[in-house]
Amino acid sequence: MTALRYSPPTLVLLQLLISAFLAILFLQSAIDKVIDRRGNLQWLSGHFAKSPLRGIVPLLLTLITILEMAAGILTALGCIMLLLRHNSFLSFYGAIAAAISILALFFGQRMAKDYAGASTLVPYFLLALVGIYVLAL
Repeated sequence: MTALRYSPPTLVLLQLLISAFLAILFLQSAIDKVIDRRGNLQWLSGHFAKSPLRGIVPLLLTLITILEMAAGILTALGCIMLLLRHNSFLSFYGAIAAAISILALFFGQRMAKDYAGASTLVPYFLLALVGIYVLAL
């Protein structure tokens, strides 16, 4: 079996697929937090009721919404730049924002002692890290 060879079109395709995945993930999540802020705030207030973060849930929801929106917008615009100019600049910073968002979510899940919920974030975090690496090439 012949090994796959690196080629610029293959790299751009990989960059585009990772960027599109992150754009869909974070735009949907951020838009949901904006559209249903009350429902999200109610659920999160219950989720963090017994954690040290219970008093700042509205602030945390606002911050994670901003982070997720930034990650989603940057990676979505990055997809366009990758298609038109093969430029990964915006997607690279979008992947960084995605990784920071996931770290924030992971921290929150651990503080709420939702260890199963925290573990579900690991694959997304790994994809964001791979994205940062691939988009830096």
